[in-house]
Amino acid sequence: MKEITYEELRTLPKDSYTLIDIRDEGLTLYGMIPGALNIYIEDLENSELLRSVPREKKLVFYCEIGRMSLEIDDTAEYLEGRDCYSLAEGYVGFVQAGMKSEEDQEERRIRAEKSIQKKFHKQLFSPFAKACKSYRLIEEGDHIAVCISGGKDSMLMAKLFQEIQRHRVVQFDLTFLVMDPGYNKENRALIESNAKMLGIPITIFESTIFDTVDTIEKSPCYLCARMRRGYLYSKAKELGCNKIALGHHYDDVIETILMGMLHGAQIQTMMPKLHSINFEGMELIRPLYLVRESDICAWRDYNELHFLQCACHFTDTCTTCHADGTTSSKRLETKKLIAELKKTNPFVESNIFKSMENVNLDTVIEYKQKGIRHHFLDTYKDGAE
Repeated sequence: MKEITYEELRTLPKDSYTLIDIRDEGLTLYGMIPGALNIYIEDLENSELLRSVPREKKLVFYCEIGRMSLEIDDTAEYLEGRDCYSLAEGYVGFVQAGMKSEEDQEERRIRAEKSIQKKFHKQLFSPFAKACKSYRLIEEGDHIAVCISGGKDSMLMAKLFQEIQRHRVVQFDLTFLVMDPGYNKENRALIESNAKMLGIPITIFESTIFDTVDTIEKSPCYLCARMRRGYLYSKAKELGCNKIALGHHYDDVIETILMGMLHGAQIQTMMPKLHSINFEGMELIRPLYLVRESDICAWRDYNELHFLQCACHFTDTCTTCHADGTTSSKRLETKKLIAELKKTNPFVESNIFKSMENVNLDTVIEYKQKGIRHHFLDTYKDGAE
């Protein structure tokens, strides 16, 4: 497969080529090149959509970083006679090509901040502040490590922390912490560029987590997530922090509840804050707990921002992983199920969320608290009371 850079592509007439995004839905949800068609790589050979593209047009395939698209066999029968290219550096290369001058970056920073203060204040800042107050996530004298993965959620969380700190309701310190577990240079550069553009003064430290889990065949995403959290706790404590903040949002919470029931045979939720078991005096907080993912996406798109979803060694060869170690295939399946249920019950999302606040232990057969199991027969008495 021949390669073409995004800069070279921009010199061609737009009607002379068609962009084909071969990534799965877990990645395309986080952004696509405008005008591209999404045809997952495994569906290319039998795709009616691909066959509908006029044969005189060049086909420019792209993935996340340009590795998977380069390996497409352009001599295959379904591509015979077509002029095919692989977009060098893929979607990440497109994003980097769009990075502007420092003057333009300053304008975009101001625009992003004003949009939080005005246009998206009700959707983003209000639920963020409500979660911080309701669950006592920020307290006097805290030093919070705001953990930034490079995705839309953690980047927005960083901006919301900066905004709430300006209000000075309580005094607390922030460290914007980025762990590089072995990113390729393109992904790391994208994180650094976005942080600079948004005015987030990040502290980067490195680890070898990706190399460690590369050789793991069973549940590498789960192990990666556990190791990343341990490294973040350790570095945050070293820097004098007493809390780490992660970017899980409202939709993550309700999806986790449903996934636990459907796939784990358990009823549990993603808590707004937790004491660390292995790092004494440390806590984990989730200040986006009440923020909807659709509102995060709206803020991102309004400001024309492009972020990473997953940047591990497996990004182009498997479904992307989630911060809690679950694969995006299960989470995406659950997300679609909730959307389908919402068609007939518009309150389904809030009902799932509130179900964790309305647990009636008198109607639970068995439950576990602090590692100890309790059965309803333990206190059951013959006859009605």
